[in-house]
Amino acid sequence: MSPSVAELAPPEVISKYEPVIGLEVHVQLATATKIYCSCPTSFGAPPNTNVCPVCLGLPGALPVLNRAAVEMAMRAAIALNCRIRPVSRLARKNYFYPDLPKGYQISQYDEPLAEQGWVDISVNGAKRIGITRVHMEDDAGKSMHEGFRDSDRYSYVDLNRCGTPLIEIVSEPDMRSSDEAYAYLTELKQVMQFVEVSACDMEKGQLRCDANVSVRLKGAEKFGTKAEVKNLNSFRFLKMALDYEIARQVTILEAGGKIEQETRLYDAASGETISMRSKESAHDYRYFPEPDLVPLRISASWRDRVRDGMPELPAQKRARFIVDYKLPEYDANWLTADRGVSEYFEGTAAIAGDPKVAANWIMGDLAASLKAAGKTISESPVTAKNLGELIQSTHAGDINRQQAKEVFAKMFATGDAASVIIEREGLKQIRDAGALEKIVDDVIASNAKQVEQYRGGKTAVLGFLVGQVMKASRGQANPATVNEVLRKKLG
Repeated sequence: MSPSVAELAPPEVISKYEPVIGLEVHVQLATATKIYCSCPTSFGAPPNTNVCPVCLGLPGALPVLNRAAVEMAMRAAIALNCRIRPVSRLARKNYFYPDLPKGYQISQYDEPLAEQGWVDISVNGAKRIGITRVHMEDDAGKSMHEGFRDSDRYSYVDLNRCGTPLIEIVSEPDMRSSDEAYAYLTELKQVMQFVEVSACDMEKGQLRCDANVSVRLKGAEKFGTKAEVKNLNSFRFLKMALDYEIARQVTILEAGGKIEQETRLYDAASGETISMRSKESAHDYRYFPEPDLVPLRISASWRDRVRDGMPELPAQKRARFIVDYKLPEYDANWLTADRGVSEYFEGTAAIAGDPKVAANWIMGDLAASLKAAGKTISESPVTAKNLGELIQSTHAGDINRQQAKEVFAKMFATGDAASVIIEREGLKQIRDAGALEKIVDDVIASNAKQVEQYRGGKTAVLGFLVGQVMKASRGQANPATVNEVLRKKLG
């Protein structure tokens, strides 16, 4: 029986051991149709409507490989620095699930699409995580156990996901902490989004993760017996599941027990991993070449065309933001965590003329407003062009910083450009000295005591007089111009 969270070994005992972690990440490819048929991959359709004889596994139905899925898988492999094999082979992976009507997945085994890649992460320093392979496969359906009147008696099956195109990205066992695993998965997600391979929406099942975990005494060379924790569907749960599983294995070993090779599930309610079944080996799946599909041959020219169409990757963009825009590392990391945000920033900075100020607005006021409204950057009522023009107006002295914040709030509420709101609200600052002279004369006439103090050497009182001019102009006077006119008139 596994120890409860309260029974786990203390941190000082756990610290004697080194975790060894590898991740198997399933990414749904962003194709319009499934991998072996023309059924749509759209999310949220009524149950069992996006299906046909091929994805239902009916006798006599023949699969046809989706070229777009292959190209997306190639893009992912190139982005992960993998070597694409000129010939790869699709294979049947045989097992029974109620939501797998064929009784097998069409996957890849000993001849995958791509191999020998890597991803760089930064956790207490830079580290390279190896990628063993990237291979294609089709997804199973979905068993549903909740939300029905008789859910206590029956499970239901929705086969809409059957045949959805996936890639599986298998890492080397190079991670040594839950923090490193979290950083690796974060980088992987960003890369997939940047190359438009997948939206990686975990709530829609577009990114799923299995973790292989073992522990060994620090300094030992031999790996311990691993357990696989399946179907981790959030970054937070990945970290929590790994921390528990590491502590569980250490606790068992410290008590003289033995780790069983098995598949486990993470129970978010208890914070524990739970045994699901003994771990299968490759021979349990009885892999053999898919008889209905020929080997996949990828020519050098096809591979190069895909490579030439690749966008800039997150790591490249981060480095460029630091060098070209002179941004701090924190800002560059924040702005490149999402491709849409990075593109929005570049659009804003190009018009604003000040990348750092543009970054501050995006990470501050815009991010807070989007979060409060429950919107993404693509849904922002304030376009990159309009935010850039707002910053430009502030730099030009048309409005001050406080007014800019008020204008931004109205831009977010209405979608109007800054210039429209400034004109409509009469906020544009008066910078012409001649236009300000009458207001300054009135303020001097109305504040004889302060004028006398200033002329007597108490220069700090100038701030009071500037404030009176700003008040009289309803904040529209340019402070620098006001200072200049006042000093001139006060002699």
